[in-house]
Amino acid sequence: MQLYLGLGCRRGCPVDALSALLTRTLLAHDLPPGAVVGLASIDLKRDEPGLHELARRLDVPLVFFSAAQLAAFEQRLSHRSAVAYQHSGCYGVAESAALALAEQLGGPARLRVPRSLQADASLALACATDFRR
Repeated sequence: MQLYLGLGCRRGCPVDALSALLTRTLLAHDLPPGAVVGLASIDLKRDEPGLHELARRLDVPLVFFSAAQLAAFEQRLSHRSAVAYQHSGCYGVAESAALALAEQLGGPARLRVPRSLQADASLALACATDFRR
């Protein structure tokens, strides 16, 4: 199984907080850490050190999508956040980014784990639905 990680975070969110959220989410859903093959977020977070460091630690590519690219996935979100829209121009960064990355790298995608939240970050995991890949 290949998992595509979408993350949203507040400015300056430390890598340890992002890593802890990922670890808790994987454990809660009995998913192997090695299944994460990519990390994505909105391009507004392109300069966030925590995202870059987490991608480095996981040894996976880090991809950023524009709000317009993420908006293509808004009908597939488990939750639409007006607050997220005010800040980013899309209704759900983590889920949209996970789906966008999964479709870019793996083909048609579905959410495997809807967004998980902690104080400074949100996380979602998607997988490609074409299991032949």
